[in-house]
Amino acid sequence: MDLFEHQGKEFFAGYGLPVSAGEAAFTVADAVAAAQRLGTPVMVKAQVHTGGRGKAGGVKHAADLDAVRQHADRILGLDIKGHIVRRVWIEEASDIAEEYYASFTLDRSAKLHLGMLSAQGGVEIETVAETNPEAVAKIWIDPLDGLTEAVCRDWVAAANLPPAALEGAVEILLKLYDAYTRGDADLVEINPLILTPEGSVHVLDAKVTLDGNSEFRHPDYRQYDATQTRDEREEAAHARGLQYVGLDGSVGVIANGAGLAMSTVDVVNQVGGSPANFLDIGGGANADVMAGALEVINNDPAVKAIFINIFGGITRGEEIAGGILEAMQRVEIDSPIVIRLDGTNATEGRAMLEPHLTDDLLMQPTMLDAARRVVELAG
Repeated sequence: MDLFEHQGKEFFAGYGLPVSAGEAAFTVADAVAAAQRLGTPVMVKAQVHTGGRGKAGGVKHAADLDAVRQHADRILGLDIKGHIVRRVWIEEASDIAEEYYASFTLDRSAKLHLGMLSAQGGVEIETVAETNPEAVAKIWIDPLDGLTEAVCRDWVAAANLPPAALEGAVEILLKLYDAYTRGDADLVEINPLILTPEGSVHVLDAKVTLDGNSEFRHPDYRQYDATQTRDEREEAAHARGLQYVGLDGSVGVIANGAGLAMSTVDVVNQVGGSPANFLDIGGGANADVMAGALEVINNDPAVKAIFINIFGGITRGEEIAGGILEAMQRVEIDSPIVIRLDGTNATEGRAMLEPHLTDDLLMQPTMLDAARRVVELAG
């Protein structure tokens, strides 16, 4: 779950990180009222789930209430990389002496947490890494060991932050790591992390992605679900409890398990096709789940053929086949379907499907064969 900046700052504040006072506003009048309460000068900042707000004119300094009114009027409704601004964050303005960058995420290949720190903040870290990779100090953290103060001090030194920022940066980085781990985040990023003229280190921006699967440990995370950016297809899938990501192709993909779904998307590309989505129906493939998946994909006008790729595990092949057949009775399908069924009791499942095969319902023995056939049908 991606958080808006103001949500990320509220999340950070819960772990003791120093953030600026501010208020979210949905109208120009609300923005002006918030600035009156906070006191000018303030920053007027677009709240969207994408970067590049500043370059797009979505972040403005307002010295007085007239400027707040003017900037809020221009920013609300602004299109930033396809994201329409529906809310702005009115925040107390901060004096800046220097800008830094700090983040934690998971390095999946190393199976360790990755921390990145740079004295060159305020710009996209990808740009810094490309033009001056030495400016980004990286550390890898074993989750069992955690981040110690000693390691943190060495890290700050390696990033060439000035002595004036040392103590404040170490304190913030330790709290940021705590927020990242205890908060079950996939990413926490501060850009910029600033040094004020008075020598304080302060959080000026917040980018946070939380692991939605951790909601059972954090009931308050439900509030973030309603603010996620989803297209119409993704919203329909989410309402049915399906793990779905919309893509731009013509082959609808249904698979059980995230790994198999990703592999299915890859193999469709490999044989010259273009997937219309990533859809993981989870460990089961009963009729209700399969019907919901077929309905979501069938409602996508770009889909020309559907690839159902199921590997039976705990759920047996005959149960999967029964679920597919029952689901097809519930949903009127507009596109041909190619099925690959393997795993536990796959022979029994394929035998159940066999009498129902037609020119629009086909079965192939392997994932590669099925991908080739579905791409052919999609044209």
